[in-house]
Amino acid sequence: MLRWKRRVLASSSAALFLTAGLAAEPRKLEIEKFALRQFEDGPALPASHEFLPGETIFWSFRMRGYQVKKSENDAGDEESRMKLTWTLRATDPKGVAIEKERSGHVEARLFEQDKDWTPRAADSFMVPPLAPSGIYRATVTVKDESGEAASQLDFKVRGDTVEPSETLIGRSVRFLRNENDQTPLHHPSYQPGDTLWIRFDITGYKFGEKNRYEVEYGLAVLRANGETMFSQPVAAKETSESFYPQHYVPGVLSLGLNKDLPKGSYTMVITMRDKIGNQTWESREQFQVE
Repeated sequence: MLRWKRRVLASSSAALFLTAGLAAEPRKLEIEKFALRQFEDGPALPASHEFLPGETIFWSFRMRGYQVKKSENDAGDEESRMKLTWTLRATDPKGVAIEKERSGHVEARLFEQDKDWTPRAADSFMVPPLAPSGIYRATVTVKDESGEAASQLDFKVRGDTVEPSETLIGRSVRFLRNENDQTPLHHPSYQPGDTLWIRFDITGYKFGEKNRYEVEYGLAVLRANGETMFSQPVAAKETSESFYPQHYVPGVLSLGLNKDLPKGSYTMVITMRDKIGNQTWESREQFQVE
């Protein structure tokens, strides 16, 4: 039998391809071979696979049992056609959509040699940057005039675990020796002339329209007697908006220590402000100069 391929019209940017074969008799609409992939047309991934924040997930599925409609064309000849519409929704562990719902359709003229044909739909979606760890879900729904079918796949995301908060707070405040260090200093101590690095995660801020957030933070350094020796009330500002709410913001501060800085104990005061929620938060952290 001659094998052939053709591209069909789609109502979205999804890539939709058809391969030969026509369902001989109308049956119950079914979705089969629903799979997630790391790249387009790559191998189907097992349920144990862990995706990362910011990663693009490719998916595909096939459909059988669709309705075939017969009609006369402009030349008066009888022809068979089919049309299916589909939607896909991806949600986080709490059921919140991580992207706008995707949709598309498959529509084609069918021939006698298409008796075993199963239409294929394929597209992709992205795991949000800074997405929390957990079990996510992709749900696809297919419809035609004969009915509707749905299928779902759970998938794992391995992201950062930042405990949520109802009010503004800085989580995991940690001193570092160098900017890109992964291991924090348990007893932070520096030499005169060093650069002090400190990281933290900001959460508990409020959102505006389109999930917009706006936070700023600063620092001050106190001597052992409580006297302020340095202050920068607004060292950084962070603001953005997105379809999926960003539940925390990574913060980073650095401070160059003078070479003639006296040895002793100092206090780093970190201040944060939530401009939309009108909230403030402060943390006092000790470090040594030796």
